[in-house]
Amino acid sequence: MRLRVPSVPRNPSASRIASIPPIALAGGALTVGVGGLYLAGLLLAGGDIDAGTTVRGVDIGGLSRAEAVRKLEERLGSAGARALAVTVGDREGAVDPRRAGITFDFAATVDRAARTHAADPFTVIGGLFRSGGPVQPVVRVDEDKAHAALKTVAKSLDQKVREGAVGFADGEVRQVAPHDGYALDTDAAVAPVRDAFLRGDAGAVTDLPVRETKPEVTSAEVRRAVRDFAEPAMSGPIRLEAADRRFTISPDDLGEYLTMRPDAKGRLIPKLDAEGLRASPVVARNLFGLPAEPRNATLRLVGDRVVAADDARPGVRITDEALGEAVMPLLTKAGTARTGEVAARVIQPQVTDDNAERLGLREKMSSFTVNFEAAPYRTRNIGRAVELINGSVVMPGKTWSFNRTVGERTEANGFVDGIMILNDEFTKAPGGGVSAVATTVFNAMFFAGVKPVEYGAHSFYIERYPAGREATVAWGSLDLRFNNDSGNAIYIRAESTDTSVTITFLGTKKYDEIGSVTGPRTNVEPPQKKVDSDEQCVPQTPLEGFDITVQRVFVTDGREVKREPFRTHYTPRDEIVCE
Repeated sequence: MRLRVPSVPRNPSASRIASIPPIALAGGALTVGVGGLYLAGLLLAGGDIDAGTTVRGVDIGGLSRAEAVRKLEERLGSAGARALAVTVGDREGAVDPRRAGITFDFAATVDRAARTHAADPFTVIGGLFRSGGPVQPVVRVDEDKAHAALKTVAKSLDQKVREGAVGFADGEVRQVAPHDGYALDTDAAVAPVRDAFLRGDAGAVTDLPVRETKPEVTSAEVRRAVRDFAEPAMSGPIRLEAADRRFTISPDDLGEYLTMRPDAKGRLIPKLDAEGLRASPVVARNLFGLPAEPRNATLRLVGDRVVAADDARPGVRITDEALGEAVMPLLTKAGTARTGEVAARVIQPQVTDDNAERLGLREKMSSFTVNFEAAPYRTRNIGRAVELINGSVVMPGKTWSFNRTVGERTEANGFVDGIMILNDEFTKAPGGGVSAVATTVFNAMFFAGVKPVEYGAHSFYIERYPAGREATVAWGSLDLRFNNDSGNAIYIRAESTDTSVTITFLGTKKYDEIGSVTGPRTNVEPPQKKVDSDEQCVPQTPLEGFDITVQRVFVTDGREVKREPFRTHYTPRDEIVCE
């Protein structure tokens, strides 16, 4: 509600003025002047805000608080929604103030702009002589929203550091230029974003604070690596000689196995995958046929005497390390200097026709044969084991191992599934039938008189083997090992047919004769009958379990020197009926 100012006569009468005493006139004039100004101040002020007050160019002078808030919302509300342009490092982006919880508080802004209500004449009259001027808007920040919004900005604008690098492809050098990494400091970025919002300059870009990461491999290091190594390495082929083979490796082939990796100081160091290069077609093809393993002279018996054939052959090994050591120095050379030799490791055979006699390989120490029913899996598995064992040489004092010599019985090693004993039952498993070879080796060892180190019998008795004088093996759990304590080398001959396997030990006998005495079966236990409906069921005939002791008898000059007991426990072989 506005007050109406009463009309004041423009020309007061002279008679009225004349009637006022001088002193009263002076006092009255003073009273009327101050009162008039006070009244004018009250009337002219009208609203809560001084005339001339602006917020971001919006005039709110003379308005009440409510009117000023509404006007600022109408004029500045849209300005508070404009995205703020920002940079993180050398990447540009934008921050949405609303998502960041940054807003104008128009009510607080008006409170800041409004005059203090006071009715004393000095305050009211002073309002006639002052102007409000510009007022900064009040800005509110929701810290949680601000940090969340800035983390979202960081995901798109942060830049990981990129290290300088040098690579090789198709015989060419490939360079990767390094660049700095930037990570937005979200805690420190809240204030700059608030200030940018407060300024309201739509065209301005705000640089946000970042944590900077410098690459360890610099541009200068990339240039050095290319100049000193990479370009020379790809400048042409290298030529190698290994044993009696000569071959060339092109830059294309070299580049596949060549890299440069930074060390702890950021220096690019060349690395050659020598193992990969050794297996590559260009190298493997040229080294194919080199005998990696030596071949011992073939020994045969003429009567009971050993005769050595002149067919021993050394082995030649080209190792990955030797190949790498030959290649690396050539890569920084030029022209005809890019030629080198790979050091070959020559491995001499243990047995030749010249040294067979000196090694003590003079006579047959023992020989044993196991017969079995023909079956394709037995022929395959027994034949493969025999192939791996034949020609084994056991030097004096050394221990021979079945598992180490034959290896794991897998398809990759040449074995197939067959019947074997597992958990006191016949079952199908890789390498079935190999126990026939183990039993034959055990008996050859037994009658050669050498020292057993590890052995184990089958869980139940198998009729084709001598009771108490047989052995089985299992990869990873049970091995057959003996120590050559004969004082001379032992050469193992292994032979097989579709129905038999024979193992012969050649060397020098330590005893004239080795005999075997088998004791009675004790602790006899009858078998049980079981029905098995499993698809993999293997029928099994019943056989009693028992304990038995076999004595190994050592004889020299017709006189018994000593006896050695071998004790075996067999569990009952239950009858298995498959349904």
